Amino acid sequence: MLELRPTCENCNKALPPDALDARICSYECTFCATCVEHVLGNVCPNCGGGFTPRPVRPATNWRGDNYLGKDTASTRVRHRPVDAAAHAIFVAAIKGLPPERR
Repeated sequence: MLELRPTCENCNKALPPDALDARICSYECTFCATCVEHVLGNVCPNCGGGFTPRPVRPATNWRGDNYLGKDTASTRVRHRPVDAAAHAIFVAAIKGLPPERR
């Protein structure tokens, strides 16, 4: 189950469970859309994968207790600002590969 991490790992922007600008990689590293597009170049600094919009967990118990009230979002902040120079070198090596081939 997704943790729904509360903030962007780079800029620490709040990303509540219903945030439409939250992006995650396959390891659930969490960044805001602005950082993914303008800082990271759609390359996760932790694994090299690409990003996708994070799903929104229903806030209402529509069926089977599968909702935010039962499975709450994480409150653990992982603020690890990206070293821009090091990330640029990392991106240069793999940016030409689409995320599904990295």
